[in-house]
Amino acid sequence: MPRREHLITLGQWTALGVVVGLVCGSASALFLWLLDHATALREAHRWLTFLLPVAGAGMGWFLGRWGQATRAGTSLVIDTIHDDGPELPLRMAPTVLVGTVLTHLFGGSAGREGTAVQVGASLTDWLSHRLGLRGKLRRQLLAAGVAGGFGSVFGTPLAGAVFGLEFVVLGRLQYGALVPALVASYVGDWTTRAWGITHGAYPTVADVPFSLGLAARWLVFAAAVAAVTVAFIELTHWLKRVSERALPSLPWRMALGGLLVVAAWQLVGHDDFLGLGLPTIARAFSEPALPWSTFALKLIFTALTVGFGFLGGEVTPLFFIGAALGNALGAPLGLPLELAAGVGLAAVFAAASNAPLALTVMAVELLGVAIFPHAGLVCVAAYLLTGQRGIYPAQRLSETKLGVALAQRRTLRQRPPLRSGSQNESP
Repeated sequence: MPRREHLITLGQWTALGVVVGLVCGSASALFLWLLDHATALREAHRWLTFLLPVAGAGMGWFLGRWGQATRAGTSLVIDTIHDDGPELPLRMAPTVLVGTVLTHLFGGSAGREGTAVQVGASLTDWLSHRLGLRGKLRRQLLAAGVAGGFGSVFGTPLAGAVFGLEFVVLGRLQYGALVPALVASYVGDWTTRAWGITHGAYPTVADVPFSLGLAARWLVFAAAVAAVTVAFIELTHWLKRVSERALPSLPWRMALGGLLVVAAWQLVGHDDFLGLGLPTIARAFSEPALPWSTFALKLIFTALTVGFGFLGGEVTPLFFIGAALGNALGAPLGLPLELAAGVGLAAVFAAASNAPLALTVMAVELLGVAIFPHAGLVCVAAYLLTGQRGIYPAQRLSETKLGVALAQRRTLRQRPPLRSGSQNESP
């Protein structure tokens, strides 16, 4: 029989996970509702995209004046989970939510996960401090907030729970937060759906028998995924460094980024690479004639948007890039179109976020269990091939990707690549 204190702890974790899930799910519902309306408004009035530089200057001025504490974004969440630092500012939630909606309203190429993670974490940390939770329990609840935000915004609760445990430390799952993360992610997903929000449907991929020859082709596929992922990470961080040196003023920097996005939009002559790009993701699963350049152009649009400081995440654009890359590689490698697009969708973000397990689970939740062996192999292989880099610079390293233990935990950084991290106990 479990000891009484174990049952009390389990009950506490479950109750807190339910509360966090309700909060995160409601916030995600509001965010997705606003995002849908912003996208519809932009599509009905294409001229709004010409105002992206003006919107960027306005957002930059606001962030510089009132949003300094929130500009670190997901990195601030990761550092707080590790270091048990000061309370995350509550204003992070409305700031990133409204900022992301404005980015999409005016045509920036960004995603949803960064916003969901930051909103979930900041609301959860506010709740933790109101309840007087400190130390390890607070950090576990923060991981649950990440899981609740991620799982509810994509409609993938199991993947959300795994992501909340996996993305903070490269090389180790944070099992201490398992129960609250799992509860928060499932309750968050149910809450979002209860508010009437529906998620886009993906096709269920057909069962393709796994074989040695197919595995060899998947490894070639994984190498291409890793190359594209590295290109995205390096380009985004390079643009950020160069733009910050050249234009220290955030309003001017974001205005320039908006101008470059508008110029790229005019050059390509259509709207496929603006916003989330969900219609093109759907086309990647069904349209063999999708141009080869599709994934590369979305990569450039997203790097310009994120690299110059616009708010929003990278997940959905990376889904777009991965699905379009899979579409391009499917026929040359003799892979079914839907399967190649689905594996690419999961694998690019798995490599970029250093979360191959979460994205393998997400692939199953979105596309069916038949994708599991294929997505699992490619996600892990691409994750290994990208080296010690990722889209979350604050991620800690408990060991290298090849399993070599480090003398101390380090932080994953881009220029410099590694620096010492906190020695505090993780959740």
